[in-house]
Amino acid sequence: MAMELAFWVSLFAVGYAYMGYPLLLMLLGKLVRCPVVRGDASYTPRITVLVPAYNEAAVIGKKLDNLLSLDYPSDALQIIVVSDGSTDGTNALLEDAARDARLTAVLLPERRGKANALNQGLSRATGEIVVFSDSSIMLDARALREIVRPFADPEVGCVSGEDHIPEGGGEGLYGRYELFLRNRESAIGSIVGASGSFYAQRRELCEPFVDGLAPDFLSVLNTVEAGFRAITEPAAFGYMAAVKHPGDEFRRKVRTLLRGMTTLWVKRSLLNPLRFGLFAWVLFSHKAMRWLVPLFLLAVFITNLALVGHPFYAVIFLLQLLFYGLAVLAWQQVSNVQDRIYGKVPLYFSAANLAVAWAWGKFFMGTRQELWEPSRRV
Repeated sequence: MAMELAFWVSLFAVGYAYMGYPLLLMLLGKLVRCPVVRGDASYTPRITVLVPAYNEAAVIGKKLDNLLSLDYPSDALQIIVVSDGSTDGTNALLEDAARDARLTAVLLPERRGKANALNQGLSRATGEIVVFSDSSIMLDARALREIVRPFADPEVGCVSGEDHIPEGGGEGLYGRYELFLRNRESAIGSIVGASGSFYAQRRELCEPFVDGLAPDFLSVLNTVEAGFRAITEPAAFGYMAAVKHPGDEFRRKVRTLLRGMTTLWVKRSLLNPLRFGLFAWVLFSHKAMRWLVPLFLLAVFITNLALVGHPFYAVIFLLQLLFYGLAVLAWQQVSNVQDRIYGKVPLYFSAANLAVAWAWGKFFMGTRQELWEPSRRV
């Protein structure tokens, strides 16, 4: 009886994290409505686009062309690109592009990490709104206009854009799931995480970034802590390629998760529902519960194994073995599996939760991700 209870409680916890929480968000959306007042076409506050870069020679030229071609008034646009001790030719490309009056190139002599690069850029920012963007994302022509529109609402302090991954697959499917959650969270109050490759924040809310913390996650939490809303804007989007190999994606996830866990630990007071109300539940459900899923998956597997003497549980155990077996085959790039949805989804789900477990190990060992290693998507 105790083993069955543990099995079902653990299975329920996994189901809540991935399905129950989204369903509750949808139900709450019918009861709680928090509309956003968006500015019209004439609303173009002065903005600073801040791009940190480390050894991005392969994409920085295309990124600069993209930024300089966007539909936004030139006299209200400042672009700052900070090279964090790049050694691959990035600096030469930035120096050449800096002839455009809208662009400021900051060439740091040594690599000190993303937080320092962002802080160096912030110290030079003159915009009312700071738009943070990675080199890997190419923004839609109207992305800047659309991401600033919600700032016409005085309650909005941070706005996330959206990443579109044309190739689809596991990462693309997961990305669409995350965007669904963000849109539902925006409708009832605030999101808990912004797109790290494209988001914006009021300049007065931008606090110094800290090594080892996730900049985008920290910006959202700082915004909510200051009494403002953080929302998503579906009309502000960009395109980025998927990480090509599962191993690269796994390492990227571990780095991101470790920073996220460290950030949530530093800002754990936001989990107090007596102070932050509905947002505390959203933060717990979207982040904390998701990061506990590997523990629940392990409990499901072990308790299910102990119950295989019962035909019903034996079938469930075989389904588990099939699911994880497909993930292994997709990881090994077995043809007819890695390119199919029945291979991509098990692989991405399994790799994502293994990355969470790996990140927990690093977190409890005291490891902190100080230096920044951009994801190579080309």
